[in-house]
Amino acid sequence: MRIPTFDRQAAVAHLASRDPRLGDVIEKVGPLTLEVDGVEDTFEALSRSIVYQQLTGKAASTIHGRLRALFPRKRVRPELLLALDDDALRGAGLSRAKVLALRDLAARTRDGVVPSVRELHAMGDEEIVERLVSVRGIGRWTVEMLLIFRLGRPDVLPAGDYGVRHGFKLTYGKRALPTPKEVARHGDKWRPFRTVASWYLWRAVDLARARR
Repeated sequence: MRIPTFDRQAAVAHLASRDPRLGDVIEKVGPLTLEVDGVEDTFEALSRSIVYQQLTGKAASTIHGRLRALFPRKRVRPELLLALDDDALRGAGLSRAKVLALRDLAARTRDGVVPSVRELHAMGDEEIVERLVSVRGIGRWTVEMLLIFRLGRPDVLPAGDYGVRHGFKLTYGKRALPTPKEVARHGDKWRPFRTVASWYLWRAVDLARARR
């Protein structure tokens, strides 16, 4: 793992000065410890995301392990996945919807729609979102998680994420869960470090749980 390359201290100072309520959360939580896994292969990263969708970590890990076992050296490759029949993929524990999503991802990777890692690093955030949400089973949230936890982009706000919205509700004393639009509108003041703000909103939820 590696720490994001942007200046963490500058990001935290910017957020605290622009938003005192968020600054209170920052003071309680402490230093930013967001870590980034990095991306070695876009297809493998996204195929893992598809497998893990709507599953608990243990169940997803088991199914992903079975999928990897179908490939030489346990590397899930697009050409080989397209050559496998549905029974083999379903036998690994994948739903029909996930089989279709993985096949679409593999085909779009083969056809150059899915960017390589080198291409990803040269692209803007919204450009990446636009390219990847064209893949079946890949929504905006999945791409935002890739941008934050794989590419280490500093200014990503997953406004539709439940944890971010819940953290916003707690931080700003809202009676109801805010809409994604409300979070996005308020989040303009956090630029260019909305990723860091999101991380602290997630931690605000953790703080609330710890007090119970």
